[in-house]
Amino acid sequence: MWSKNQPHLHSLLLIVVPFLFVSTASAANPESDILDKGRNITDGETLVSPGGSFTLGFFPPGVLGKRYLGIWFSMDEDAICWVANRDHPLTDARGVLVISDTRSLLLIDSSGQVVWSSNTTGTASTTVQLLESGNLVSRDGNASGAITWQSFDHPSNTLLPGMKIGKNLWTGEEWYLTSWRSADDPATGNFRYITDTEGVPQNVMLDGGKRIYRTGPWNGLWFSGVTEMGTYSDMFIYRLTSSPSEITYGYVAKAGTPFSRLVLTDDGLFRRLVWDTSSRAWKIFFQGPRDICDQYGRCGAFGLCNASAPSTSFCSCVRGFSPASPVQWKMRDTSNGCRRNVTLDCGNGISTTDGFVVMQGVKLPDTHNASVDASITLEECRTRCLANCSCLAYAPLDLKGGGTGTGCIIWREDLMDLRHVDGGQSLFLRSAKSELGEAQPPKSFPTGIVIGVTVPLVTIILALVAFWFSPWRRRWNRERILDNPPRVVHNAPRVVDNVAPDSHPPNLALLTTSFPAVGLPAVVQATGNFSEANIIGKGGFSVIYKVLIISCT
Repeated sequence: MWSKNQPHLHSLLLIVVPFLFVSTASAANPESDILDKGRNITDGETLVSPGGSFTLGFFPPGVLGKRYLGIWFSMDEDAICWVANRDHPLTDARGVLVISDTRSLLLIDSSGQVVWSSNTTGTASTTVQLLESGNLVSRDGNASGAITWQSFDHPSNTLLPGMKIGKNLWTGEEWYLTSWRSADDPATGNFRYITDTEGVPQNVMLDGGKRIYRTGPWNGLWFSGVTEMGTYSDMFIYRLTSSPSEITYGYVAKAGTPFSRLVLTDDGLFRRLVWDTSSRAWKIFFQGPRDICDQYGRCGAFGLCNASAPSTSFCSCVRGFSPASPVQWKMRDTSNGCRRNVTLDCGNGISTTDGFVVMQGVKLPDTHNASVDASITLEECRTRCLANCSCLAYAPLDLKGGGTGTGCIIWREDLMDLRHVDGGQSLFLRSAKSELGEAQPPKSFPTGIVIGVTVPLVTIILALVAFWFSPWRRRWNRERILDNPPRVVHNAPRVVDNVAPDSHPPNLALLTTSFPAVGLPAVVQATGNFSEANIIGKGGFSVIYKVLIISCT
C-alpha cells in the first residue's frame, strides 16, 4: 500500500479515518451525482450522473475477494469505463471514498490505509461530481468553479466521447489507454494505445515497447488506415488537435447518437463499440488489428501487404524493389523486406532522371520519422522531394480540402507498414527512370501522309460519282449510242416448243421470241429520246430503259 512507504500520510490518516464511522445520514445519497466535504461513499453506495447514464461505485470484477472503485454504464454494469485503484485492489467490502482536508479524493481501506488518491488541492468548498459524460470531476467551490482534477485525464482501458489521448507539449504529461491484465482483472496489462506525436500524428498500439498496430497518419478527415471512420462520421466528430501546447486525439458524439466507447482489450484489440438499444448489446463498429496486414511491418521495409491476396502471397515488394532474401520469402518469412533493384540517379546530390510511381489505395507508411510541411502544395512537395536524394517518397498531408490534397509529408527512411486498404490514399514512391515503366508518349500520327493520299483519292471518287449522276453523263451516253448504233440482228430465232434436257433444268420451259431488226431511230423513239423518266435499271456499263411497243409489221 502507498502508506507503507509514505509515513508523512500518518497525520493525514488521523483526520481521515474517523470518516469511516460517520453516521448513515452523512453518507452520499444513492441517487446523488455530487460528493462534498463531510460525506463519503461506502461499498454498496453510488453516485449517479444527472441523466442516469453512468454510475460510480464499488464492484467485484470476478476476482474473488477483490473490490475496486470505478465508473460504469448504468444500463450495463459490466461495461466498466474507469477504475481508480486498478493496481491496488481492496481485499474486503469496507472501503470508503472521502474528500480529505486538503481537498483530495481518497480511497481508504478497512485498515485506514490510503490505496488511491487524486493528489490535488482545493478550496474549503471543493465538491466532486459525476457528470453525464461519465467524467468524475473535482471543482473549486468558488465562483469560477474551475476543475482541479478529472478522471478523463487518467484513462483506464476506455476512451469515451469528450476524452482525449496524446501529449501536453508544455508539461510532458501523456494520456493513453492501457489494457486490463485479463478480462476479470483490471490491473494494468501489457498493451497501450497511444497517439504518436512525432512526425504526423497517428495512433499506435504497443505490446510493452513494441509496435504491433498502427492506424496510419491523420489526413484531416480520418486516419489513413481506418477509412471506416468516414462511414460513421454522421455519428461522431473526430478531433485531432495539433497546437504549440498539445497534440491529442479524441471524438464527440453527435446529438441522438447511441452510447459508444473505444476499448483496448486485454488480448490486444482496439474496438469501437456502439450500444444497440433493440438487442441491449454492444455492436462492434471497428476492430484493429482487423487482419494479417494490420500486424505492424508484416511485409518488412518497402513491402506491401494485400489482405485480399492468397495467404501464400499477401506480401509483395513495391514497384522497383525485390525481396532482400528470396529464400526467406519462399519460406514466408518476409520480415527482412525488400531492396531497390536499380540505384537512384543521385550522383551530384540532385536527380535529373528519377521519377515517381503512384501507389494508390494504401495506408501511408509509418510517419514517426517523416518530415512535414503544411504550407506548400503537393506539386511543391514533389519538387522538394526530387531535389533531395534522401527523399524516398512523398504524399499530401491534408485531404479535407478535396482534390489531391495539400501540404507535404516526406519519408527519408525505410517505408514500413505499408498495406492496401479500401478508400486508401496515394503515395508517390521515388524510382529510377528505368523502373518507372511509364507508357511512352504515343508517336505522332502521320496525318500529312494520310491527308496527301486521301484527299486526291476522295476527290477522284466524288468526281466520278458526280459525273455518274449528272446530265452530262446521260448526254455522253446518248452520243456514244448515236456514234455506235446497235448491230441489226437478222434471222432471229422463233418460238421453240421444246428444250434440250441438258440445257435447262427439268420441268422448265424456255420461251424465246424472235424480233425483227430495229434501227436507231426506232430505239430513240421507243426510249423517249433516252428519257431519264424511262430508266428502270443501271449496270456497270449500261442503262436499261422502259420502251414503248412498236409495231414491226
